[in-house]
Amino acid sequence: ANAVHPYLALETVKQWHGSSRTQSMMKAGKLKETTLDEAQQNYRVAVENGLLKILSKMGISLLSSYQGAQIFEAIGLGEDVINTSLKGTTSRVGGVSLADIASETVMMRPESASEKAKLTNYGYYKPVPKLGEYHANSSDLAKLLHDAIGLDKTVSAATNRDEVENDGVKPKSVANYEIFKKSLESAPLANIRDLLDFESDRESIPIEEVEPVSEIMKRFCTGAMSLGALSREAHETLAIAVNRVGGKSNSGEGGEDVIRGKDITDVDEKGRSPTFPHLAGLKNGDSANSYIHQVASGRFGVTPEFLVTAKQVEIKMAQGAKPGEGGQLPGPKVSDYIATLRASKPGVTLISPPPHHDIYSIEDLAQLIHDLHAVNEKAGVSVKLVSSIGIGTVACGVAKANADVIQISGGDGGTGASPLSSIKHAGCPWELGLSEAHSALMNNGLRDRVTLRVDGGIRTGRDIAIAAMMGAEEYGFGTIAMIAEGCVMARVCHLNTCPVGVTSQKEELRKKFPGTPEHVVNFFLFVAEEVRELMAHLGYSKFEDLIGRADLLKESDEQLARVAKTKGVSLTGFFSGIPDSKEDRAFLRATPEEGGGVKTETVHVNGFSSDLDREMCNHPDVKTAIERNSGETAVSFNIKNTDRSACAMLAGDIARKYGNKGLDGNLNINIFGSAGQSFGAFVLPGLKVRLTGEANDYVGKGMHGGEIVVLPEADAGFVASESSIVGNACLYGATGGDFHANGRAGERFCVRNSGAYAVCEGTGDHCCEYMTGGVVVALGTVGRNVGAGMTGGIGYFYDEDGRFEERVNGEIVKIQRVSTPAGELQLKNMIERHFEKTGSEKAEAILDNWSEEVGKFWQVYPPSEAQSAVVTDSIVGEQVKVSARAPSQDLCYLPVG
Repeated sequence: ANAVHPYLALETVKQWHGSSRTQSMMKAGKLKETTLDEAQQNYRVAVENGLLKILSKMGISLLSSYQGAQIFEAIGLGEDVINTSLKGTTSRVGGVSLADIASETVMMRPESASEKAKLTNYGYYKPVPKLGEYHANSSDLAKLLHDAIGLDKTVSAATNRDEVENDGVKPKSVANYEIFKKSLESAPLANIRDLLDFESDRESIPIEEVEPVSEIMKRFCTGAMSLGALSREAHETLAIAVNRVGGKSNSGEGGEDVIRGKDITDVDEKGRSPTFPHLAGLKNGDSANSYIHQVASGRFGVTPEFLVTAKQVEIKMAQGAKPGEGGQLPGPKVSDYIATLRASKPGVTLISPPPHHDIYSIEDLAQLIHDLHAVNEKAGVSVKLVSSIGIGTVACGVAKANADVIQISGGDGGTGASPLSSIKHAGCPWELGLSEAHSALMNNGLRDRVTLRVDGGIRTGRDIAIAAMMGAEEYGFGTIAMIAEGCVMARVCHLNTCPVGVTSQKEELRKKFPGTPEHVVNFFLFVAEEVRELMAHLGYSKFEDLIGRADLLKESDEQLARVAKTKGVSLTGFFSGIPDSKEDRAFLRATPEEGGGVKTETVHVNGFSSDLDREMCNHPDVKTAIERNSGETAVSFNIKNTDRSACAMLAGDIARKYGNKGLDGNLNINIFGSAGQSFGAFVLPGLKVRLTGEANDYVGKGMHGGEIVVLPEADAGFVASESSIVGNACLYGATGGDFHANGRAGERFCVRNSGAYAVCEGTGDHCCEYMTGGVVVALGTVGRNVGAGMTGGIGYFYDEDGRFEERVNGEIVKIQRVSTPAGELQLKNMIERHFEKTGSEKAEAILDNWSEEVGKFWQVYPPSEAQSAVVTDSIVGEQVKVSARAPSQDLCYLPVG
C-alpha cells in the first residue's frame, strides 16, 4: 500500500471526543481540552510514531524500501488467509482460516445493535483476572515453585534470616514439583512445543542406567540478565548457583564487579562472607564470576579485565523478546554502584543502541568475534541471535565467522524494563528458529563447528528434552531462574519497586531478597531429574544421544484437539526440513582439524591475522616490561592491512596480570604502515600506541586507557586535515584513554564513548552518538546527526563553514559557543596536547590565532552536563579534566582559572 486510511479508527476518535463523558472530563480539567481535529491529529501522530519505531527496529532507512518487502512472518494464519491477503508471507504452522476469523468476529459482537453489551475480552496483555490473557509465568506459578524448592519469601535479611536454621531454606518437595509440572501441562496452550509428544524407537530402561544429574546440569545456563536490571543479590546468587552445578551463568550487558573474579574463601559457619555481606547460604570455594560475559551494542561495563576474566564471551546481536532494539535500564535503577560499573551517570536512563550500530554486516560481526578471540584466546565466543525466519542463513555466516556457540533466543524471553510496543508482535518461538538454524548448519556441513544453545521460556525437563531433539546442546533459564530465587511476578521490574528485591536497586527492598544459591540449585536438580525420567521412559542412557533426534517427536492429536480457535494448525511442515541424524552423530564433536574432541572444550583460534599480535606479545622487551611493571620501554613493528585487532592480545596479557589499572610503567609501541580493522582494540593504561601511516575501521574499539596516536607519514602527499586517516566507528564503546588522529575520521566517531578524550580533524555522520562520557574535539567539518542519543560527555566542534547548527540532532543535546573560562581551558589544552602528539598543522594554525579562532567552536552538551564547570560559570573552584590519562598515569586535572 502507498497509503492507509484508518477511517474506522478516526471515526472512533470522533465518537470518543463527542461523548458527554469525555467533554465533562475536559471541562473538569482531567483531560486536556482539544478540538476534534486536534484529537484526530494526536491519534495520527501516535500511530506514525509507532510506525517509525517498527521501521527503525528493522534497520532500513527509506519508506520505499518497506513497500512490498514483507519483512514479517505470520504465526497461526492458515493457507487461505495467506493466499488471499498476504501472498508470499511465511506461515510455518498453519492456523485460522477466513471462516474461523468470521465466526470469531460474530461471537464478539452484541446480539443486537441496541444492546449495549461490553466486549468479553478487551485485549488486555496483563494477566487481569477473568478479563486478561493467560500468562505462563504468574504469581500462582511462582508460589508452586517456591513450595517445591523450599523457599519462604518472608525470610530475608530484613526479617529473621539470621535466626532460623539453614537461612530459612526448607527441604525440597518432590510432590510439590509434580504439582508445579502438572499446572503447566494442564494450562492453556501457549507454545508450539505444547502440541508435541514423544515417540521413542526403543524400550524403556531403568532410571539407574541413565547418566547422572551432574552431567545433565553442565548443559544448563542462565539467560543474559544484567546487573542493573537485577539487584546485586539476585545477580550474584544466580551466578553462584549455576557455578555450583557446573553450568554457565551469563552476566548480561552491564558488566560485573572485579571482586567477583576471585573465588569466595572467607565464608564462616553461618554461610556469610565479609566480601559479599549481602548474600546468604554461601560455601567456601563458591564463585560469583559469571561464566559468560556479554558484549552488547551498548558496551556497558565492557573493559579489558571483564573480557579476560570470562570463560566465554557472548556477542548480543539481538534480544529474543525485542529484536532490533538495544537494552534499556530506567534512570531510577541506575544507582551509584550501577553507574560506576557502566561508566555512566547515576539516575540517567541507559539505552543501548540497536545492534546494527556497530554490526552492519556479517563482516563486522566476524571482526568483533576476531577481536574477542584476540583479547582472550582461551575463551569461546558465542553469538546471540533472535529466532526468526532466515536465521538459518545468518547462523551459517556466524559459524563461518569463527563463533564457537550460537544462541537461539526465543520471543518469550522476558525483559522487565521494556514497553509493550517493544515486546509485542516481535520475535518468534525458539522452536522455529532452533529447527531452522540446526537444519541449515547440518545441510551446509557447519554443524560440527558450533554448539547450539537455546533460551526463551524454558521451564521444565520436558522443554529441555524437546529442545535437545530439535538440535540444541545447551539450555538457558531466564525468568524461571529468577522465580527460583524469590521473584513473585509482581511485574514492576521497570519501576524499581520489586517487593522482594530481585529487580530493585533500593537498599531497603534489596534487604527483602529471600533467595539463596541452594534454592536455585534445588530447582536445577528437579529439572535434571525430570530429564532423566524422560530419558529412561524413552530408553536412552546418554543425553547427547537425544540431540538432533527430531524423529523422536510427533504431533499430539490430544493437544491439537484442545486448540479452540481453529483446526488448521499443523506441524507437519515444521518437521519436514529437519535432517535425519539418527545414524550420523559426527556433528556432536569438534571438526577433525580441531582434534574432533568435545565441542565445549574446543575454542577456535585466530589465524595469520593475529600473527603481528603474537609477535608483539612474544617480543623479549615487551615481556620484560610487563613483568617489571615500571619505567619506559619502546619497541617498533611494521603493520599491513591484513593484521587485524593489533594490540588486543597485548592488552589481554596486561589485563590478566594487572587488571584494568594496567601497567605502572609505560610501554610505547611504535607501528609503521597501514593497519587493518580494530587497531588498538582494548588498549589500557600504560600502553601507548603510535601509528605512522593509516588505519581502517574500529580504531580504539573498547579502549580503556593509555594512548593511541595516528598520524600520516612525513612525506605523505596530501593535506592531513582534509584526508581521512582512520575509518568508521572509531572508539566504539571506549571507556577511557587519549586518542589523537592527525586527519579526518569516518562515520560514527565515538559512538558509546564513556570516557575517552579524543581529538580528530573532522568526522562523518553520527559523531558522539549515544555518548555517556569523555570529551570529543573535532577540528574540522562533521556530518549530520551529531549528538543523537548523547546523555553524557562534552563535544567541541570547529565550525569552518558556518553550517554546524543544522547538523546537530537536538532531541537531547544543546549547543552553545564556548562561553566559560573552564570550557575554553579544556578545549585549548586538548588542542595543545594534540599538536604536541601529532604536529598537526590545523591545530597549530588554530592555536596561533586562538583569541579569534575560539569563537568558531561550538560546545555540545546533554542535560546531565548542564551544571558542569565547562558549560556554566555557576560552579566555582571545580577542577577541569583535560586528559583521560597523564604520563604519570594519574588523572590529569587543571584548576579552573
